[in-house]
Amino acid sequence: MNEFAMDLDQIRAQAREHLDAGPVTAAYGKDVERVIDVLNEVLATELVCVLRYKRHYYMAQGLHGPTVAAEFLQHAADEQRHADLAAERITQLGGDPDFNPAVLAKRSHTEYAPGKDLPDMIREDLVAERIAIATYAEIARWLGDADSTTRRLIEQLLAEEEEHADDLRSLLARIDG
Repeated sequence: MNEFAMDLDQIRAQAREHLDAGPVTAAYGKDVERVIDVLNEVLATELVCVLRYKRHYYMAQGLHGPTVAAEFLQHAADEQRHADLAAERITQLGGDPDFNPAVLAKRSHTEYAPGKDLPDMIREDLVAERIAIATYAEIARWLGDADSTTRRLIEQLLAEEEEHADDLRSLLARIDG
């Protein structure tokens, strides 16, 4: 039978080494610098989404404007929380979160698309959510069991991006209806 076993003496000894690495122990299974780079892409993606949603919030006009604007504002707040979570994880791993405006658009998975009217804004946001869903699912697969904490974070963001996409699909159906 496959029994659970570990060398507790070795784990205790390794825990005393490299204290400056914080949570990154010898058991960490990924290239931490690459994970930090990917998390900075997630951070940029979320910040670009915040900016796009905030613009759409202020630009929402017409009969459905107030309802859709409220949804845009809620999504902007969610995306900001996602950015904060990504930045926090980057620092936990010993990295520096990159908030440099000059590189955000280049690093982001999504594009900043202003949209010309309410249905177009919703479509652009839905496209961005679908991009985040696809890329975050890929990141979660890539992380696997090598960094389960970061994977769980990405899966949490992924679930919320799926909710956003569903909300936007429903809004678009009501407006285009």
